[in-house]
Amino acid sequence: MSDPDVLDELFAVIEDRKETLPEGSYTTSLFTHEKGQNRALEKLGEEATEVILAAKDDATDELAAESADLVYHLLVVLSMNGLDLGDLREELEERR
Repeated sequence: MSDPDVLDELFAVIEDRKETLPEGSYTTSLFTHEKGQNRALEKLGEEATEVILAAKDDATDELAAESADLVYHLLVVLSMNGLDLGDLREELEERR
């Protein structure tokens, strides 16, 4: 069974990388890329396309992997915009 706190832990790592900017970190590279937020948005779009293609091809392992990439890049974009998982949860709860 998976850890329900994995998203919280991942988001905490993203926030830490945003603050500390360790060298060699892919997350750091998204926060410091010369294209700025556009780079992270491009990656988000790329991963969304890969999720769609994996689903269309019934490639379940690939779908899971690409979905994880999509969620990761979404969390980076949320962080870049001053939002966090609490904001996302609140929006989803309002829609319930």
